[in-house]
Order: sequence, then C-alpha cells, then structure tokens
Amino acid sequence: MSLKVLIVEDQPAVATALQILFEIRGVQCVTARTPAEAIRALDADGEIGVVVQDMNFSPEATSGAEGVALFREIRRWHPSLPVLLITAWTALSTAVQLVKEGASDYLAKPWDDEKLFASVRNLLRLRELQLENARLRGRARRSWEELAERHELCGMVWASEKVHAVVTLALQVARADVPVLITGPSGSGKEKIAEIVQANSRRKDKPFVRVNAGALPDELLESELFGAEAGAFTGAMRRRTGRFEAADGGTLFLDEIGNLSASGQMKLLRVLQSGSFERLGSSETRRVDVRILCATNADLRREIAAGRFREDLYYRLNVIELAMPPLAERPEDVIPLAERFLRDLSPSPTGALWRLEPEAREALLRHPWPGNVRELENTLRRAVLVAGADALKAADLGLGTPAPAIPALRLAGPEDELLLAEKVKIERALEEAEGVIAKAADLLGLSRQALYRKMEKLGLTVERRLRG
Repeated sequence: MSLKVLIVEDQPAVATALQILFEIRGVQCVTARTPAEAIRALDADGEIGVVVQDMNFSPEATSGAEGVALFREIRRWHPSLPVLLITAWTALSTAVQLVKEGASDYLAKPWDDEKLFASVRNLLRLRELQLENARLRGRARRSWEELAERHELCGMVWASEKVHAVVTLALQVARADVPVLITGPSGSGKEKIAEIVQANSRRKDKPFVRVNAGALPDELLESELFGAEAGAFTGAMRRRTGRFEAADGGTLFLDEIGNLSASGQMKLLRVLQSGSFERLGSSETRRVDVRILCATNADLRREIAAGRFREDLYYRLNVIELAMPPLAERPEDVIPLAERFLRDLSPSPTGALWRLEPEAREALLRHPWPGNVRELENTLRRAVLVAGADALKAADLGLGTPAPAIPALRLAGPEDELLLAEKVKIERALEEAEGVIAKAADLLGLSRQALYRKMEKLGLTVERRLRG
C-alpha cells in the first residue's frame, strides 16, 4: 500500500505549494480546506499515512484554537496517525503542548522544503511499519484465538511468532505419548509448556507429577523417585510412594534434568529402558506407565561433550525438543504478559485495577529481562506494592531510566508498542552480531535486504565494533 499525505490548509496557494513539494517526489496527496473536510477525508480514505495541518482556518484567526481542536479530534479517532503541525501565527507554547499530546513535530512558515519533506518521509515510513506490525499483531491474535478454541493453553499468552511456533509444536506432540525435552533459559516458561503438553494429551485426566530433579541429592534421589520401604534407611518409619508410582498412568515432569548427578542419570536411564524399578529396600520389581517430560536450562550437547551428561540418556529423553526462547528475543510478548500478570495481581473481581502508563510500557519493552518471564512477573508484583496509584509509572518498576523512544513514537497504541518492540529486537541482534548485518539478519530470520529496509524505516544505523 502506498500511503498518502493529507494536507489541511485553508489557503489554496499554500496547499498547492505543499502538494507540489510532495508529489514531485512521488508522494500522493489529499487536500482539505477545513477541519470538517479533513475528518471526512480520513474517514473515506484508509491510505492516509500522515497529516500535515495548519493551525488556523478562518480569516483573521491567529490563536491556533481551530488547529488544536482538529488535532485533538484526529487523535480521538486515529490515535496512532502521525500529525505534523505547520503554522505562521500560533504561539510556540501551543505547538509544544500539542507535541506533548502526541503531535509528531511542528514547523514554522515559511518552511524549509528539504526539512519538511524529510520529516514527512520518515513519518510515512514509520506509519508503514506501524500498519505492518498491526497486521502482524492481528494475525498473532487470530492464531492464538484459533488455538484457544480447540486446545487448552493453560493461561499462556504470547504475541511472538517464536512462541507461537513452540506452542503449536507442543500441541502437535501432546497426543503422541513420546518423551519431550523442553529447553530454554531459567524463567522462560518451560514449565508452562509442560503443562500445555499434559493438558492436551490422552493423559490429561491422569496425574501430573512435578519433580525438581536437579535439586535432589543422591542420598534422597532413589527414594524420592522410586519410593522406599519402611526401615530401608535411617528415619524411614513407613513406606514411601515414589514419584514414578504417583504418576502411574499420567505424566512425570522432571525439571532441571541437566543438573542430575551421574548416579541419578544412570538410575533414571535404567527405569526408562525397562519401564520397571524397585523401591528402596525391596526386591519386588514394579512396572508403571508414565510419560516423561523433562526441562533444562543447560546445553545438554555441550554437557555430553564435557562428560557431564550421558549421551544415551539424552537420546532417550530427546525424542521431541521444544526450545523456549528468552524474553529478550521476543519483546512482542512483554506487554501481553505484563497485562496478564496485572490482571492476576488485581484484587478487583473484574481484574481491571492495575494499568500501565505509556512510559512504564516503554520501560518494560526496553529492559533486557535477563531473568525472563519470571523476572517480569516479580517486577510487576513489586510495582503494585509500591505504586501510589492504580496506574503504574516507570519509576514503580524499578528498572532504571529507559532509553529515548523512537522519534515521533509515543506509544499511542498497540501498533506503536510492537514498533518499539521490533526496534529493540533489531538493536539487540545488531549488538550481538557486533554490527555485522549478515549475522544480525540470520539471528532475526530475515534477509539482509529486509533488515536494511526495517533499519531505514526505524532510523537505525550500524556502528561496527573492532575486536581488541
């Protein structure tokens, strides 16, 4: 779609000059002489990407009141549409106030042609990216809704394509009854993926038993997993049922499997190979029907190479791998997750008490989240305790001062949040790639040309870093 500029100017000569300025450079224009005409044009033409408006439309008017009223009407019905103010009379304070309310910028008459066109061109590019992200958000929302209609998602929310792909695969393998290995950094949501697999499996009505395998010391591992007879060890006063028996017919979720000791790995492999075990202190062999789901934040291939993890156990566990990306790689998910946590934290029955101010949203989007989703949840728990009102401010989050926003972008709507999220994602990829475009494009799953186009629209440049 080729976006147009709406010129709102009551003086025909000025309107014509602006129209020629843009159209000789390939930008289509629509003109309106009055605020009423401007509103009708916006309602009729869905391809308007930027409004360039005067501040006075009546003979002898110099206060700018008409322009203020028009700007606020545009913001009311088209909150994300960029508006550029041009005036010869309006006081600077009025223009500054409208910029605070969301106007993209203001220029005085007579204007500089090159500066004006450069501003409009950049705003058109940003608007194109806003609309593209709005389409992606709508597609992501529809995809989520389609899955939610047919499957149990266990309260999980997301907007990123990466997580959508992981959840889709989890739902596909849920009914296959095979072992699943869920990988990803701590706090990224691995346990939630395990819940989704269980809830959509044929074992959904059977036990779902969770064990932090990495936290079990060797001396307790066997009794914890396989059970123990009374008197099997000092202090064992009565028979203890192990986690495998408790999960019989259902699913056993072994978290942090990468931290399991060598002895624990051997014992787990033996029961996975045979499907049988003995309680500690008993010679009676028991058999169970258990599906195994495992999770780890370790790179198990690296652990195998280092001799710290058994290769045969790895292949027993890793029939299907579901890799959860860190939150830093999917900033599109930050606001949906934050809003979900705030609904859960709200004491209101409607779940509508806590909300985020625009600067708080930007702070959330720009934070790198080394602790992932768990850090985000804890940040919001703290924020609602220290906030002085029901609208959370950036200071309530305790994340420090956010970096400057994208020029002309003030988080007016969900499209702007996705726009900033995309900018943050590209910035992080460029930083990780040390400014190498080809490597950053590969990290983002884009071609170099597509990355260059996005960078140009977002006003991003590259600084190559020399290795010392």
